[in-house]
Amino acid sequence: MEIKVVEKVLGANDAIAAQNRAWFREKGVFVINVMSSPGSGKTTLLERTLAALSGRVRAGVIVGDIATTHDSERLARSGAPVVQINTEPFGGDCHLAAHVIREAASGLNLDDLDLLIVENVGNLVCPAEFDIGEDKKVVVLSVAEGEDKPLKYPLMFRVCDAAVLNKVDLLPYLDYNKPLALENIRRIHPEIPVFELSAKTGQGLENWLAWLTGQIKTKK
Repeated sequence: MEIKVVEKVLGANDAIAAQNRAWFREKGVFVINVMSSPGSGKTTLLERTLAALSGRVRAGVIVGDIATTHDSERLARSGAPVVQINTEPFGGDCHLAAHVIREAASGLNLDDLDLLIVENVGNLVCPAEFDIGEDKKVVVLSVAEGEDKPLKYPLMFRVCDAAVLNKVDLLPYLDYNKPLALENIRRIHPEIPVFELSAKTGQGLENWLAWLTGQIKTKK
C-alpha cells in the first residue's frame, strides 16, 4: 500500500512537471534546477553567475528553503526577479515539487526571461526524486563535504546533467583527494561534465558560464 501511495504522488508530480516543461518551452525560457547539500556554496555560485550574466542574459530565480528569506535577499541584489518558496508552512518539505514551481513561476514574467534558475532546498536526497519541469539538473558539491558523497547519494549524481565541484580554493588546506572525488562522480555518471571552481574567488567560473550560456542558446 505504501508503494502505491508513493507512486501516486510521484505520478501526479510528473504530470504537472510535464505541463511546466511545455509552458517553459512555449515561453522560450531555459530552466535549471540547482541542487546540493546545505553549505555547498550554491547561493554564492548563483550570485556570481547572475553578476556575470547581467546585461547578456535575462534571468529570474526561484529559491526554495524550509524557512527564512536569506538566500533570496542575497540573489535579489543582482537585480534579477526572485520568488521565495518556504516549505515550513506545508510540512517543511525537503524538496520543491512541480506544483509549487508552477505557482512560483506564475509570479514571474516569463516573457521577459531567458533563464530561470531554481535553487532547490538544501538536500542530496529528496530533490533528486522530483521532476519540476526543468531542462537541466545541476548538483553542487564542495570539497569540504568529502569524496564519498556521490557514492552515498547516487541518485542525485545519476539524474543530474552537470556537476560543480566548488570551493577548490580550500584544497591546499584540506586533506581531500580530488581525483578520488572525481572518480566517484564518474562511477555513478560516467559522462557528466564536472566544473571545478571557486564561487568565492571566481577561479574556474568561466567554464561553468560557457556551459550554461551554451545550454541557453541551444534552447533558443
